[in-house]
Amino acid sequence: MKKHNLLAFILLGSAFILLGTVTVACNDTKDTENNLFTIDSAGLKGQYQPQEMLPLTVANTQKKEIDSIVYYLNDTKLGTAKGNTKFDAPLKDQKFGYQNIKALVYYEGKNSEATGRIELVSNIEPKILGYEIVNTFPHDTASYTQGLEFYRDTLIEGTGLYKKSVLHKLNYKTGEPYKQIALDGKYFGEGVTIFNNKVYELTYKENTGFVYNADNLTKEKDFTYFKQTEGWGLTHDDKSLYMSDGSEKIYVLDPATLKETDYINVYTNNRKIKSVNELEWIDGKIFANIYQTNLIVVIDPKTGAVEGILNMADLETKRTKYPDTDVLNGIAYNPKTKTIFVTGKKWDKMFEIRLK
Repeated sequence: MKKHNLLAFILLGSAFILLGTVTVACNDTKDTENNLFTIDSAGLKGQYQPQEMLPLTVANTQKKEIDSIVYYLNDTKLGTAKGNTKFDAPLKDQKFGYQNIKALVYYEGKNSEATGRIELVSNIEPKILGYEIVNTFPHDTASYTQGLEFYRDTLIEGTGLYKKSVLHKLNYKTGEPYKQIALDGKYFGEGVTIFNNKVYELTYKENTGFVYNADNLTKEKDFTYFKQTEGWGLTHDDKSLYMSDGSEKIYVLDPATLKETDYINVYTNNRKIKSVNELEWIDGKIFANIYQTNLIVVIDPKTGAVEGILNMADLETKRTKYPDTDVLNGIAYNPKTKTIFVTGKKWDKMFEIRLK
């Protein structure tokens, strides 16, 4: 896991307009002449927002007689332009991230392809959110916190590291466990969430997850991930699970089958946000730790847009630093008090905070 210093990029995101280059290539599958047409990048930007239109034409350096051009976005047909007239492609409802453009050019009884891509970013500038510390509670410095969530009045915590991963139910006021189970030493525990009285837990690189009875932590089954990927964070709404894998993606899973039903890409108004880690569902939004930073971002689960940012750097001064103390990680929302509990890997304290 690489360290990423995203603070300057995210907090000062509006000051950094990062315009990538448009990648264009010509793939002449039905014509012997190569590089005959290319997507005309002269009028294109590297990044667009959903409300904008993408103006498309092709560069025709050989001055061929073009009959028509059929345009595709991510392999979905958009429409046809007569000759080489400008075609405005809508970007609304596309997922954030790279958009693959294809132009199928018909000319002089032949046809040729040209391809390119642009990046679609959010049109929301994240707000910097404030918070106040309501309470401070003890936290076990042996706990390499990976997942944190309330189940009724009890805190469920999943911890990591090989041969040291534990799932336990805690008295959050004292830090003492009511009950705990150890994972098999070959597993590195990751994110947890509780859905319909079941605890779902991920593992890091083992492509395996577990389902437990939430009352007694009896393991009910193992499951294999829907694809080969890493397990990082986990949360849920009233019908689906949401899983992060350390990239900018958050996958939507069916709780019954654990198969992917959808996904979002996490973006600010100028860049994708990688290393999305521990997740928590709070009032219709996903709160997420960004690994190796002191940031928690607030994400729209429908689009992936980062709407808010919490800079938790101040907590670094309020907990004891030991040689093996690691980064901020762990978000749990208590709906009864409407407060958020945050901690870190092997931190000696857990903080109850309230958003301002």
